[in-house]
Amino acid sequence: MFDIGRRHHLPVIVCVWLLSVCNPAAAQAPRAPAPADSPPPATDPLGRDSPFGTITGFSTAVHRNDLAVASRYLQRERRGPQQLEDLALDLSDLLDRYFTERLTALSMEPTGNLADGLDPDREGIHLVIGDRPVDLFLRRVKDPSAGLIWLISSESLARVPTLHRDEAATWVERVMPASLVSRSYYGLSLAQWILWASTLLAPLLLFGTFAWLVRWLAKRRIGNVTRRAQFLSSGSRVQWPLVLTLTLISHMVTVPLIGFSVRFRVAYTRFVLIAAVIIAAVLVWRLVSVTLHQASLMAKRRGHSNTSSLILLGERVVKVLVVLVALFVLLAIGGVDPGTALAGVGIAGVAVALGAQKSVENLLGAVFLLTDRVLAVGDFCRVSDRDGWIEDITLRSVRLRTLDQTLLSVPAGLLSQGSIENYTTRGKILLQTVLRLRYGTTCEQLHVVLEDVRQLLAQHPSIEKEGARARLTSFGAQAIEIELFAYVLTADYAAFLEIRESLLLQVAHIVESSGSAFAVPTQFIYMRSEVDENRPLLAHHS
Repeated sequence: MFDIGRRHHLPVIVCVWLLSVCNPAAAQAPRAPAPADSPPPATDPLGRDSPFGTITGFSTAVHRNDLAVASRYLQRERRGPQQLEDLALDLSDLLDRYFTERLTALSMEPTGNLADGLDPDREGIHLVIGDRPVDLFLRRVKDPSAGLIWLISSESLARVPTLHRDEAATWVERVMPASLVSRSYYGLSLAQWILWASTLLAPLLLFGTFAWLVRWLAKRRIGNVTRRAQFLSSGSRVQWPLVLTLTLISHMVTVPLIGFSVRFRVAYTRFVLIAAVIIAAVLVWRLVSVTLHQASLMAKRRGHSNTSSLILLGERVVKVLVVLVALFVLLAIGGVDPGTALAGVGIAGVAVALGAQKSVENLLGAVFLLTDRVLAVGDFCRVSDRDGWIEDITLRSVRLRTLDQTLLSVPAGLLSQGSIENYTTRGKILLQTVLRLRYGTTCEQLHVVLEDVRQLLAQHPSIEKEGARARLTSFGAQAIEIELFAYVLTADYAAFLEIRESLLLQVAHIVESSGSAFAVPTQFIYMRSEVDENRPLLAHHS
């Protein structure tokens, strides 16, 4: 054994490394097993990991009349069990009566509030007894089984008996009549019940009246009938969710002044927050609907129907996000760690993405169809060899109302990779047909028909002059064929049908006026005679 000082550690380590390199056998010697991972830090089953957990857990234990558990939130300091239970009862009464700050004033972090100017292991609780502020303190200590926990400090417990004897009337007891304070129902005085109802009804009436006043002014100040109708319609959708959200916010601000117990405030605050989140989600949902609906109307007025469809798809995506955010907030209020929830959603998202690749493909296909301006809601298209009007573009599919009035749903991912014929985007519609005149029509009659039809096309206001033609194309087996080719200057298919009908009727009049006529389809039927089977009879049928 050599006695090696600290300053010689580095040369020794270098020598050992060189020996291991020079001697492969030594280098391949089995290594010592790696130390096991350190166990995760202990968690306190009583929730004393933070000041908030200590105060709320202590109040809950006292109101459950579980004084033995309540004593575990106190620093013992050579106090007996009975003395600790008495201190727990007195301290709980002080907290219920004089702790009027919001519960969020209690830090939920394991380290406490490091910006309060106190020692890192101390946390203050501010009470107001009468007109006199009183501070009690929590202390962070090391528990052998639970690790670092927060307990109500011993010096604060020493002040509890004196503070309890000298307790003064609360704000509610000073303001409300004694007859209301003395009568209690379900653990709350009648005065507290009245104040609780007032903190709900007063802001509800105030904000409701303000909303009614805004609507009344809008009816008299907005002169444009269309704008007034849109404003009133949009306002009616968001009015009550907005009023209820503002009412619950103002109610939560005033709840600490009523004098509810800490335990009741914890449960009641959680309930009100859940209601507020649900109502706020409904409010945001409707605001998104109203805002994007107005944007869609503006896009349609400017002729951007594809932008309107893209807004519709974006509205659905935003609404899905609103629901997801509301669910995460509700989980956090319910005590579920948002990080754990997000991790679970991430794992579930990967699994869903692997198992629902087609759904993701359809979603992206719908986005690509709209961003590329291929089609929009209301367009007349040919999709999957079917003609019809685009009725809706969802997150998964495109819905086509066919000419038979059936609803055809085509996956958007399939359409984004296939062909779509959009008739709505055309500025003119082709009119092409073949006029078949009977044999026997003279050359002079053909000239008259061709010239009159050409003159008709040239003079018609709805026919594009360039490219319009009437040409003799063929002497067919059954008729003389003239091709009629022209573009009708309209994108409305119903108007095109009307113009085409008028043109064809005028062409028929031209043919009749020339002395000619349209050819009648002729069929030849060969029959065998019963008398002489070798002599066929020819029958002409037209």
